[in-house]
Amino acid sequence: MLVTRNIVDTPNRVHYMRNVELIRVTPTQTPFLLPLFNCRIPAGFPSPASDHVDELFDLNRLLLRHPDATYLVRVSGESMRDAEIHEGDLLGVDKQMEADHGHIVVAVVEGECTVKRLVCEHGTWWLKPENPDYQPWEIVDAGAIKIWGVVTHVLHEIVPGKLAALLRTRD
Repeated sequence: MLVTRNIVDTPNRVHYMRNVELIRVTPTQTPFLLPLFNCRIPAGFPSPASDHVDELFDLNRLLLRHPDATYLVRVSGESMRDAEIHEGDLLGVDKQMEADHGHIVVAVVEGECTVKRLVCEHGTWWLKPENPDYQPWEIVDAGAIKIWGVVTHVLHEIVPGKLAALLRTRD
């Protein structure tokens, strides 16, 4: 297991590192309830859907495992496209989780922030892109990188609108 951290946590502050913006998630006691239907929706041929709502599900419980240690990061670039992480997506990053083999992490390498898959092969740790056009980065000195957290969720807007507009107002 490779764990290295170096992030200053100041309440209600947005952290910047060159062109990377970490957006602080403010914990809330108010649940964000959405209906959870008691059926699965096939991605193939249509089938009759159930009209029965099984329960109300708190989206905060799904997205914020550690609310005080969760940040959102906006993605720049396409090095993780084969992991379905694209330019403009928001990543939910949990800095309390310990990074381990196979996790997608936000890391600082040589002063630059990046999102890559953390992989251990034959005792050697790598930060690997999910796009063959990019090269992996071998972690020779664990002290030379800082893991800012583990990516737990990808917010990818299917119909452009609110998310894109919200992010444009932050630019």
